[in-house]
Amino acid sequence: MSLLSNEVEVLRRSPLFQGIEPARLKLIAFTSETALFAPGDVLFRQGEMGDSAYVILSGEVAVLAQSPVGEIELARLGEQEIVGEIGILCDVPRTATVRACGEVKTLRIGKECLSEMLDAFPTMAQAMLRELAFRLSHTSSELVQLRTEAAGEKH
Repeated sequence: MSLLSNEVEVLRRSPLFQGIEPARLKLIAFTSETALFAPGDVLFRQGEMGDSAYVILSGEVAVLAQSPVGEIELARLGEQEIVGEIGILCDVPRTATVRACGEVKTLRIGKECLSEMLDAFPTMAQAMLRELAFRLSHTSSELVQLRTEAAGEKH
């Protein structure tokens, strides 16, 4: 199987790209670039402006945020997941740093390509909204739990 075929297969299995015909997936894979990261390499840093999103083809990344007590791990993401889309969608600086946990292979999708795909495929936009809503829900639950624990410690 060719490299392009492997990339198309990972995109096809990703919830974000379901419902997009194979020819379009091939175009995404062709117009994007493969990026390899060694363990500990940073894909992007919190505060940088985003110009691309990354679909993880293999490996795992840690999503990290700076806090008053130091760096905290927010999430771990693996194959078929996308990271870096918030900066593209909202034109805001990166909300977190993303670091490779081991050998990581990604498909780097540029801002223009991703924007065009979201405009052309409402199902892709809906899938991205679902993923962002899921992440927000998870973050909100964690925040409630931490605040409840902190309130309990005060009493």
